[in-house]
Amino acid sequence: MDFAASLISSPLVWVTVIVLFTLKKGIYFVPQNRGYVIYTLGKYDKTLGAGLNFIIPFVQSVAADRNLKEQSLDIASQSAITKDNISLDIDGILFMKVTDAGAATNNVTDYKMAVTQLAMTTMRNAIGSMELDECFQSRDTINATILAAMTEATQPWGVMVTRYEIKDISPPQSIREDMEKQMTAEREKRSVILTAEGVKTAAITEAEGQKQARVLDAEAAKMEQVLAAEADKEAQVLEATGKAEAIRLVAIAEAEALEKVGQAAATNEGQKAVVLSIAQDAIAAHKAIADQSTLVLSDGKTGDNISNTVAQAIAVSNAINHPQV
Repeated sequence: MDFAASLISSPLVWVTVIVLFTLKKGIYFVPQNRGYVIYTLGKYDKTLGAGLNFIIPFVQSVAADRNLKEQSLDIASQSAITKDNISLDIDGILFMKVTDAGAATNNVTDYKMAVTQLAMTTMRNAIGSMELDECFQSRDTINATILAAMTEATQPWGVMVTRYEIKDISPPQSIREDMEKQMTAEREKRSVILTAEGVKTAAITEAEGQKQARVLDAEAAKMEQVLAAEADKEAQVLEATGKAEAIRLVAIAEAEALEKVGQAAATNEGQKAVVLSIAQDAIAAHKAIADQSTLVLSDGKTGDNISNTVAQAIAVSNAINHPQV
């Protein structure tokens, strides 16, 4: 007891305690991504960064410890009215970070609450400028509008809003029922349109196939007619060639026969044969006339006529064999 009493009453002990307490009040180890706001005699002086820092004890003090990391804040669900007077319940999430610990301490009482309230107000304003369909279709636009408005408003607070996202948009039950009916109608409409387009495509394909088939049939018929015409042409050419060749051969044969007859008629025996043949032909002619007619007119000189005919034939034969010079 005496030792404890003497220790407590010892000035050296109190001096040591005061020195240690003073050192503790004057030395700060600031963690990474933290900012200690220092007041000097109640006035903002500086912000301590990460690492070992010294301040003047009892003159300077740490007024605030600010987190410099990016933080997320939930924006509670709130009611907002669209441009077409539809009430919606909307909630979201906001990402922000403190860029100036001094401004976040000195320029605003509670920067988190201030940012949250500003986000809610800005979100209501953004929803109020849009109709219901735009709210569902333009979430990115709403997020960008809120982010741009908050970035400008929070700059004096030493806070930077990095991102804002709408989590959910909940319309009233009656609007949800109407939207479901509209979605059902849209699906049925798309189904009808797709069915009609399928029928149309099938009809077009079938028509194209029939057209192509008719074209191919016409081309085949045309080709068949062309081939038939060419075959007929070839047949006619061959027939004409055959007839011409036959006529030529007949003419040659007749010419050779006449030549033989002429050569034979140049002799005495040939002339007698000619006279006999002409006489026989004349008699046959008169006989034919008599056979084909019921009444025969005659001058009574049939024998003389035959003699005259034979004489004329002999004269012609002599003229052919002995032409005048």
